[in-house]
Amino acid sequence: MYVPSFSKQGFWLLFAGLFALPLTSQQPSIGEKKEPLKLFVECNCERNYIRQEIDYVNHVRDQSLANVQLFIYDVANGSGGRTYMLEFKGARDYEAIYGKLQYETSVNMTSDEVRKGLVKKIRSGLLRYVMESDLVEDITYTVKKDNTNKIRDIDFDDPWNNWIFEIYGEAELDKESSRREFEYEVGFESDRVTEKWRIRADLEMNQARSQFERDDETFKSERLRYSLDASIVRSLSDHWSVGIFVGGRHNSFTNLDFSTFIRPAIEYNIFPYKEVLRREIVFAYRIGYFYNDYIDTTIFGQNSEGIFDHSMDIQLRYRQPWGNVYARLRGSTFLEDLNKNRIQLFGRLSVRIFKGLATTFSGNFEGIRDQISLPAGDASIEDVLLQQKQIATNFELGFRVGLSYTFGSAFNNIINNRL
Repeated sequence: MYVPSFSKQGFWLLFAGLFALPLTSQQPSIGEKKEPLKLFVECNCERNYIRQEIDYVNHVRDQSLANVQLFIYDVANGSGGRTYMLEFKGARDYEAIYGKLQYETSVNMTSDEVRKGLVKKIRSGLLRYVMESDLVEDITYTVKKDNTNKIRDIDFDDPWNNWIFEIYGEAELDKESSRREFEYEVGFESDRVTEKWRIRADLEMNQARSQFERDDETFKSERLRYSLDASIVRSLSDHWSVGIFVGGRHNSFTNLDFSTFIRPAIEYNIFPYKEVLRREIVFAYRIGYFYNDYIDTTIFGQNSEGIFDHSMDIQLRYRQPWGNVYARLRGSTFLEDLNKNRIQLFGRLSVRIFKGLATTFSGNFEGIRDQISLPAGDASIEDVLLQQKQIATNFELGFRVGLSYTFGSAFNNIINNRL
């Protein structure tokens, strides 16, 4: 059994833990024997590492067997890292104890630093439960008499003024005796996030070349696309935001020699934005203008054209102890011709049905009636097989379902990574 030991810093964490996790009901009577701590963790993180580092509680794999449940939700933050919200819920002897903590990471942190910081935050949240368990008799702490109690001013000056930049590149080569493929992608991203503003600019270029040989014939394919997208979004309140989106692109696959657009937008979130880690229902409306210059004459006889369009997005996201729900519905149409439109629906549902059994459903549907950039004439078999040109379609549909069942020992704190 691991016995927690606290330095002066640990003492203050203990003190903070006593008040950071507010009680929601009456506590068990003093002197009453309480069951050992049994912890269930649900997160997008390294559970094995958590079990290894926090070995003074029993880790269980089923939520119904735990008397301490920990749900960790995470979302990207303005520093390029992630913000984790830790929600602790007690059950049975510890039902009175409930609380939330927050842990933030930056893009410069290594994965090891992230997981160590997360474990440290979990330990802080568990302190209240440890104090109410039989482990309280095993807790010791020490206070060092040095200068650590002096208050120091922290300089929050940021020479980058909240800007985050990223440069990336990737190349892939596949070769066989009769086939050769080469593809590369490079890009640059910049992002500035504050409480009121979000400014983004992304530049990307991708090129793919393929060559196939069959019966003394050689088939070649080349696809090139590049794009520049930028946006400025301003928060108006806890529920409203406005922004403007601009961009330009070239895409040989979709017959676009050059395309540019500008679209103002407004967004409303039913729930306050601070609850985005747990739930959100967002409505976003965009209206704007785009101009297309085509590589080949289109099926409508156009070499170039400018069109006004608008769209509505509805997104729903719930992250709950029983599972996660995400859905997105997007509809768009041309203002001058409502018959040219597109509707997109995507949904994903993951549910814990009962002990050990979980299921996941996901699906997407896209109704397509706005392929104005299709080149005139019939696509050759080479264009279709080599995916060199886009072809006409009315819809796209996909569906996936998954089921998992875990059984066996529910109590196992041992970590063993040997062969």
